[in-house]
Amino acid sequence: MKKYIHILVVALIVFTASTSIYAQNNRQIDNYRQPDQRGINVFEDPKDTISSFENLRVKIGGAFALQFQGLDHSNSGVVPLAGITPNFNLPTANLDLDVALAPGVRMHLRTYLSSRHHHEPYVKGGFFQVDGLDFIKEGFLDDVMKYTTIRIGQMENNYGDAHFRRTDNAQAIYNPFVGNLIMDSFTTEIGAEVYYQRSGFIAMVGFTNGKLNQSVVENDNGKSGGASFLAKLGYDKQLNDDLRVRLTGSLYNTGFVPNLYLYNADRAGSRYYNVLEAESATSDNFRSGRFAPSFKNSITAFMFNPFVKYRGLEFFGTLEFNSGSTNSTETSVALDGKTQQYAGELIYRFGQNENFYVGGRYNVVNAEYDGTDDTSISRFQASAGWFMTKNILAKLEYVTQSYDDFTGLYEDAQFDGVMFEAVISF
Repeated sequence: MKKYIHILVVALIVFTASTSIYAQNNRQIDNYRQPDQRGINVFEDPKDTISSFENLRVKIGGAFALQFQGLDHSNSGVVPLAGITPNFNLPTANLDLDVALAPGVRMHLRTYLSSRHHHEPYVKGGFFQVDGLDFIKEGFLDDVMKYTTIRIGQMENNYGDAHFRRTDNAQAIYNPFVGNLIMDSFTTEIGAEVYYQRSGFIAMVGFTNGKLNQSVVENDNGKSGGASFLAKLGYDKQLNDDLRVRLTGSLYNTGFVPNLYLYNADRAGSRYYNVLEAESATSDNFRSGRFAPSFKNSITAFMFNPFVKYRGLEFFGTLEFNSGSTNSTETSVALDGKTQQYAGELIYRFGQNENFYVGGRYNVVNAEYDGTDDTSISRFQASAGWFMTKNILAKLEYVTQSYDDFTGLYEDAQFDGVMFEAVISF
């Protein structure tokens, strides 16, 4: 009971502090994606051409989310499933600190106050972002920095576009659905990314140390870490008042890392609680309903994302292809595999300021490993949402997911039902 009281007290402090700060200064932070309805369909942070910086400014924000879950699950019965019943999930909460430090320089820090995996607060990550170099000398490299952004930190790494639309613990206002993709590519690793955005063209290169949990301790091969390389190339243009198009291709590659986290780094957990968990399970699989390839040490992954918005109708797609190894050390036999993910979502937004929407998403994952048969998972989601204000969203989702060619727990497995989610973000 004490932990829930603690979360409530922190939430009240955050709300009071943020209200006070906005009352004193309602100017927005530059080069910043708004955490409310205005951030919908924003991908990379906008590149502001004029700085509004006057002095150091701290913006305290946050997000809160609560779901009612009404799901059923079943399998072949070879491995009995735990019983689940309609009820509320644990409320989740985020705390965000965004600080304007100098003209074109800002910091971001996100803390999960409460999540499915950790009931206690812990830091997700943060970054230091540079969009101008006036702090060195006024006008320094203005011609370059007009189009360039540098981001450094342990942060949400920019692989693909799907992570811009996913739910990040309590920050669920960008996601038109309740659940994320089946194969949820999301990781937070220490590194740096450099962006170049000009006339609709987007280019990014980045490097990380490939580690979620930082350590200098040697592994069996005498290494304490590895390296990951990221790249993105795309085009995003508002062609006229009615039509916007965007297409990007992304790469994530590791030659060797002790543990691969591209599909296992989300410590907040899945929105579908306790689905397809064994009756004999002694702990909660907090990523229930998702699939992560068993790659351990190396991977090459590509993601392509088309996005088209014509008036209120929008399409967003994901095509993802990867291959990797579960163990690439010299002392063990490597078990190679590959997976493919396809997803398409169609959303129609309508009403004043597009405050309402309806939509559907179909998502399928195919996986193949040495010595095993091909397996596949498919999911369909139908959703409807209402922005009561730009900071408050209510959404209702129907979801059905099935597993093919699995054995054991997932043999003939499926779950389906409805989810209701309420989100506040500011």
